[in-house]
Parts: sequence; structure tokens; C-alpha cells
Amino acid sequence: MLKNRQKPVIGFAAFSGTGKTTLLKQIIPLLRGKGIRVGVIKHAHHSFEIDKPGKDSYELRMAGASQMLIASAQREALVVEKENRCEADLNRLLEKLDQDSLDIILVEGFKDEAFAKIELYRAAMGKPPLYPGDANIIAVATDCELPQATHLPVLNINAADQIVDFVCRSLM
Repeated sequence: MLKNRQKPVIGFAAFSGTGKTTLLKQIIPLLRGKGIRVGVIKHAHHSFEIDKPGKDSYELRMAGASQMLIASAQREALVVEKENRCEADLNRLLEKLDQDSLDIILVEGFKDEAFAKIELYRAAMGKPPLYPGDANIIAVATDCELPQATHLPVLNINAADQIVDFVCRSLM
């Protein structure tokens, strides 16, 4: 349960390489076109950098700053170095968003967390579907016939407009 959720939250869950980011890059402009303000939380399974060596923010962080906030008139970014290397917690991350300025929060990954998710399933990936074992999956977006029957809505993974319509009908 996401106790820090103030706005609708919908996840896109799948194994790596299924196309979560590709689909979100199509969905976000469609939601924006409907006047919906979108926030995104993305889970990464590895270390990542959002700035580059040579940039002041990177150099200050590498010098030992445990928190580095860089801001301009156009954007701001906060990088926090975590001392304990525990997995990211979606509920804690929701606290960091300015939810008053959003209408919906899309989540990429966090497939093991308990919140509403659309599963992206491609048989070509050779991985089992998640929906039979996850009661939080509210629909399956796919490009093939599903290997197991389901009562869940089945969406076309290649029809971003269909997925956006489902999200708007279901959550907003």
C-alpha cells in the first residue's frame, strides 16, 4: 500500500528489455496532450549518473557531498548518495515528488511492490508472465496471445493511445 500517494499512481511492470521506457515515451506526450500533468519514478537496478564528469555538480558530489542540489530557473535536480545500499522504496520516493503539481504518477519498474500496475508482456522475451501471481496487475499490454487465460483487460502494447485511454478511465 502506498501511504504517501496523493495522486493516482500506475506502474508499468515487466522484465528488463520488454520496452517499458519506449512505451512511456509514447504515453507521456499523449497524457500531456489531454492536459494531464505527469510525474515519473523510474527504478534502476544499477548505479547511474545523471550528470557528467567535468560538470560542477558531478565534481562536488565526487568531492564528498552526500547531497547535491543543482537548480536553475528551468529545472532542479537532487542527487543523494545513499550510505546504506538497500533497495529503493517507492513509498519513500513518492514523498520526494511535488504531488500538488501533478495529476498522475507513472512508475517504471518496482514490479514487486503492491500498487496498481499494467504488465507489459512479450512472449519473445522468453520470460513467464507476471499477472498470474500478482493481484496488483490491473491489465496486460501485449503483442501476442497470452500463455494463460486471464480476466484482466488485454491491451495492445503497440497502441499507446489505447493504453492512455485505459489509464484515464481506470484511475482518473
